[in-house]
Amino acid sequence: RVEYRRVDPEDLDDPIYKLRYEAYRRENFYPANSLGQLTDEFDDFDAFPNSWNFGVYIDGALASSIRIHHVSQACRKSPANSLFSDILDPLIDEGHSFIDPTRFTVDFEASLAYPALPFLTLRIAVMGTRHFNTSYGVHCVRPEHGPFYKRVWGATLMCEARQWHNVGFPMELWGTKVADNYERTLRRYPFFNSTEDERRNLFAPPHATPIWVHPSARTAGRGEGNP
Repeated sequence: RVEYRRVDPEDLDDPIYKLRYEAYRRENFYPANSLGQLTDEFDDFDAFPNSWNFGVYIDGALASSIRIHHVSQACRKSPANSLFSDILDPLIDEGHSFIDPTRFTVDFEASLAYPALPFLTLRIAVMGTRHFNTSYGVHCVRPEHGPFYKRVWGATLMCEARQWHNVGFPMELWGTKVADNYERTLRRYPFFNSTEDERRNLFAPPHATPIWVHPSARTAGRGEGNP
């Protein structure tokens, strides 16, 4: 019933941008506009070739969305690094890399119908850490959401809250060390498992190719596609 859709970065009319807008307007975090869409500079693929947007569909209906940046020495630009560069840049200089998930938004009705929706959505970030063999998953989140990332992914606080750009709420920086937590996470939450084929289909170039991908957790759980 679940499908992931990789968004064409040139298609600014994709429904995920309306979903974002509705979610942020629901909490008065974004001003109204006539387009009913929310995009920002981090969606610009020309400036951020290390970015991907995804929609999560259930029974063919858009239920949630998320944006992923792969941060490394090759391309260190991302939302988290725009606010916490003094924390992340020294780690990047040492050769560390990150998956930075942002713009995690959900359809209100879907959030009531599917309590597991946050896990289904953030599973894409978990797959990104494996596909790119990153050192960390970073989580730039409101302070009240930090304990969720600590409980589920073993994240630790990397920096106290700072005011987010042009938005009236603070954001903390949390980080999950992949080498210490990836296998433990899969043992506790097997639905985060995935095959190499699924990860490659989601993240491999060319970015401009929209693609639909079915989750592979059950297949991966039988030992296919993972070491």
